Amino acid sequence: MQRKFIIIGTDDNRTPFFPPEVLEHIRRGKVFSGGIRHKEIVGNLLPDDAEWISITVPLENVFARYERVFGGDECGQTDAGHRQIVVFASGDPLFFGFANTVKRKLPDAEIKLYPSFNSLQTLAHRLVMPYDDMRTVSLTGRPWHEFDRALIERAPKIGILTDREHTPAAIASRMLEYGYDRYTMYVGEHLGNPEKERIRHMTLREAAQGGFEHPNNLLLCATASLEARPFGIPDERFAHLNGRARMITKAPVRLLTLQALELNRRRVFWDVGFCTGSVSIEARLQFPHLTVVSFEVRAEGEELMNINSHRFGTPGITAITGDFLQTETDALPRPDAVFIGGHGGRLPEMLAKIKENLQPGGCIVFNSVSADSKNAFTEGTEAAGLIPHPSVRIALNDYNPIEIMKATLS
Repeated sequence: MQRKFIIIGTDDNRTPFFPPEVLEHIRRGKVFSGGIRHKEIVGNLLPDDAEWISITVPLENVFARYERVFGGDECGQTDAGHRQIVVFASGDPLFFGFANTVKRKLPDAEIKLYPSFNSLQTLAHRLVMPYDDMRTVSLTGRPWHEFDRALIERAPKIGILTDREHTPAAIASRMLEYGYDRYTMYVGEHLGNPEKERIRHMTLREAAQGGFEHPNNLLLCATASLEARPFGIPDERFAHLNGRARMITKAPVRLLTLQALELNRRRVFWDVGFCTGSVSIEARLQFPHLTVVSFEVRAEGEELMNINSHRFGTPGITAITGDFLQTETDALPRPDAVFIGGHGGRLPEMLAKIKENLQPGGCIVFNSVSADSKNAFTEGTEAAGLIPHPSVRIALNDYNPIEIMKATLS
């Protein structure tokens, strides 16, 4: 039987206005669904015998209820002889909304959509602020990654959907922590609710100390021209291991290494033996779309990564300290690019472990500084069944020549 959804967008107004066509769908409906807040808004419009399916996590349980409706175990039969569910959702259900979830979980379902303005549009309307240049980010039930990316890419106007964890205060605190302080924040609370709606304009420091009612969203606008991302951070700007300033992948080698890794087309990057974090940080700055996971055996590495990632404004790097060969990696995102910056004489074992995690088509890059390490990488890649690539040799000042070596997994 055909699955059909009528999905209706609403705001927070307790006396919503719906056009006649929508009111007819409500009048004829039997099974309705939405969040608890949506039921509070539309409850008095529903038929007396209406069944309500609350949209709560886990969503698997919600869609199991839907399947029972479509399978005939629950009511939902319409005069037209098919089954449908009327869903109430916030704003535009295709804007990070529930219609996207339905399309993903039930791609063959028929959807009739009646959108409203999404909440970021509504906030821009209240501010009379053009939003055609706005970068949109959802933090509703999502990690920080796309927000961090927008900051690193110096987006001048960012619209953000929040949740109870990613609040305006938490967002402002994160921005200040990583040096992104040249923004003004506009926060909208209870948009569309005549009794509760509130819009505030504040500095990030004010927002970090503020309290906010849910639901809310916000706009960030740059207060001054944002500096371009550096291309090739000078080595001396990094915090180093005590007395070991030479323990860093030098800037020219660092950039050639990133080129060899082809990070512009990769998604997950592992930096094994990060030391100061220079390769991880340069990769995050130049390719903000990347998920970066970094490993370092020295306990001091955690502090160095913390200092340097804050110094250069690169939130979101996952830094893990301890012996890489003993580190549990099953829960980590599988890489499609790996740089080996340190190996402790156990290069073949590292290559074998990395191969177990590497995605098909992924690559490994290693900078050899001696004939022994070159031979170890060559023999290790062969033993692991990796495909070697031609190497690149570079010499810097009075340092020993470095050979940038690469292998890929077929």
